[in-house]
Amino acid sequence: TVMAAPMTNDQSWFYALALGVSFLKCLLINAYHSTDFEVHRNWLALTHSLPVSQWYYEATSEWTLDYPPLFAWFEYGLSHIACFFDKEMLVVPNLNYASPATVLFQRLSVIVADVVFFYAVKECCKCLREDKGKDLLGKPSFILTVLLLWNFGLLIVDHIHFQYNGFLFGVLLLSIARHCQNRHFEGAFLFSVLLNLKHIYLYIAPAYGIYLLRCFCFTQSNADGSLQWRSFSVVRLVILGTIVLSTFAVSFGPFIALPALFKIWHRPNGARGFLRCLVICALGSFMFGWHVHEKAIMMAILPLSLLAVDSRKDAGIFLMLSVTSHYSLFPLLFTTQELPIKIFLMLLFTIFSLASLKTLFRKGGALLNPLEVTYLLGLIPLELICEFVYPLTVWQKTFPFLPLMLTSVYCALGVTYAFIRLYISLLTCSDTTKKTKMQ
Repeated sequence: TVMAAPMTNDQSWFYALALGVSFLKCLLINAYHSTDFEVHRNWLALTHSLPVSQWYYEATSEWTLDYPPLFAWFEYGLSHIACFFDKEMLVVPNLNYASPATVLFQRLSVIVADVVFFYAVKECCKCLREDKGKDLLGKPSFILTVLLLWNFGLLIVDHIHFQYNGFLFGVLLLSIARHCQNRHFEGAFLFSVLLNLKHIYLYIAPAYGIYLLRCFCFTQSNADGSLQWRSFSVVRLVILGTIVLSTFAVSFGPFIALPALFKIWHRPNGARGFLRCLVICALGSFMFGWHVHEKAIMMAILPLSLLAVDSRKDAGIFLMLSVTSHYSLFPLLFTTQELPIKIFLMLLFTIFSLASLKTLFRKGGALLNPLEVTYLLGLIPLELICEFVYPLTVWQKTFPFLPLMLTSVYCALGVTYAFIRLYISLLTCSDTTKKTKMQ
């Protein structure tokens, strides 16, 4: 069963956090933006100006439409609002067009689309068991809300670099929440929608497929937790298949995720097992394509936040992965004026993560061992060398990418370590687990 108790009688703190982060996003409207800004402006223009049959063939810009159809329709909908700000942004030949009105509209479109993310976070919080008597700062729902709504990676990737990840992760988290609430048809539908918004989420499709087949299509387990084959429901499979058929039709499944998928089939361990397998699928795929899509690390960090407020061991893994991965995103913001912003926001998020999770799991010792703490502290001299010392050396002109290489290699150690710990945690977890906050 799923614990779906209300977060608190007074949820004003949730709206305060949501409004606060929205205000911060507004302050970043005039910050640096990457080429992704022009990518999405071009998609607004071509979906608004051309018939549907030409959307995927228009090549005036090098940034052709390469997202699935539902995201194209999302851009089409936005374009009808964009025309009230500046119609020139909707002209396909106007390459690299970035008038103040265009910047304002595109930034606001990301901020407003995050309403989906806010709603999803609120639904995820309903899946947590709240301990009565704890003050607000010690409540899992409050900590999870801050870890998600104020996530450093999302702030810089969406509201400085420029993308719509908050909206997309909102659909993902809402799908996860529905599965935790045993509303599996809704969860499967939402994930199918997500696949048609951005194909990168195919990385975690195996976790969904195995979990739904094992825990939904098979309605019962034996006393030892093993599969009861006679409990298979053909009706459920047929109904579910109409929603997720596209997922099973894709021949997908990186080798590194196979043991995790076997584990979730053999001993599902409920929603926690599903979440852990989902994170492993996301992280395993990311590790094989780090520099192809470095922002994909967010697909592992955000779902892992749900586990972090539920388990001491997962909280430690989350701290290692989030701090390391968030720092690995620093090279995305390479201009001087964004340097203090990214350092301040990361410090703020990291300090809260450490303090809140330490408070939540105050019993049982430190969340990080001395070696892990030493590794994370090593990010400080690495940042000083890459940002301040190396540019003053004679090697800056000869080897300009050396700081990026150092950052990548150092962060790879932390990400790999977190991945191994997470995998060991999944494969060695007890089959007869105690009742936890998230079941």
